[in-house]
Amino acid sequence: MALSRPLWIATLASAALAAGAGFWLLRTYDPNVAGNPFPPCMFRAFTGWFCIGCGLTRAMHALAHGDLVRAFAMNPLGVSLIGVVPLMLAWSGGWQPRVLAPLMRWVLEPKLWLVLLPGYWVARNLPWFPFTLLAPG
Repeated sequence: MALSRPLWIATLASAALAAGAGFWLLRTYDPNVAGNPFPPCMFRAFTGWFCIGCGLTRAMHALAHGDLVRAFAMNPLGVSLIGVVPLMLAWSGGWQPRVLAPLMRWVLEPKLWLVLLPGYWVARNLPWFPFTLLAPG
């Protein structure tokens, strides 16, 4: 189902506003210090294990400050997917350049995500090298 033009423009404007507000928050507040406005990970608080998103706020903070290495150390999967997720959304919204078709055919396959996400979740909680590199630093 394709969105009508006014709805598509409103969606893009809302996304741009939310992204701008998120960028401002991440540039202004440090999630590494006490008293920041960002909520802690409830899964980690209850279980002591890392979830798929653990470290993602700190990774986005590092990216907002231009530190790609630190961002990747906080959540390698999340940082790796930053470019792919908007492409997936645009593809699903109707923007489908032929050059992206092979990539989209691969990343829009549910089997990929059913293996990748649980595998990453388990791997980042394993206490041995090199899996310890997946845990937020």
